[in-house]
Amino acid sequence: MQTENHLIDDLVKVINGAAGTFVGMGREAENVLKDRLREWIGGLDFVSRDEFETLKMRVEALEAASKKDNA
Repeated sequence: MQTENHLIDDLVKVINGAAGTFVGMGREAENVLKDRLREWIGGLDFVSRDEFETLKMRVEALEAASKKDNA
């Protein structure tokens, strides 16, 4: 009976170790994917919201000035 308990204890330890390893691997894969996506997105020519709003206000001001000059 004692032999079976040791066997079960050892099996539980192995399963717990494997589960911990898989959780760690999942976290590492997630971090690698996030880093790769940040690098890829960072390489694209996106503008920030502030830059977009500033440009939008400049265009609107130019259009207003153009209408005023044409009137």
